[in-house]
Amino acid sequence: MENWVVTLLVILGVIAVATTAVAVVLVTKLVRTYRTLRTVGLNGGDKFAFWGAIAYTIWPVDLLPDPIYLDDIGVLLAALTRLGVSARDVRRKRGIEAGRDRSVPAMPRE
Repeated sequence: MENWVVTLLVILGVIAVATTAVAVVLVTKLVRTYRTLRTVGLNGGDKFAFWGAIAYTIWPVDLLPDPIYLDDIGVLLAALTRLGVSARDVRRKRGIEAGRDRSVPAMPRE
């Protein structure tokens, strides 16, 4: 084989491994966030975002061929962002209910 073919195959292999690693990290973060939010209760949109992202990631039919997980990464990031916003809202609500509104800075002590 010619050198450019070998180089191209190596580059494609590195890209495939890198995108797979990123997808695995995102799935792990998504599952951890989902488990955390599940204890306080999830709304239907959060459940759909989680299960939709997981289904799209493992579904064999994608927008891009499976060795390249760029579309899967985008879907996982969108779901993780959705769950992150929900987690922030839950933390903010719990802080306000406990009398610790973090959005208002504390008064300096004299």
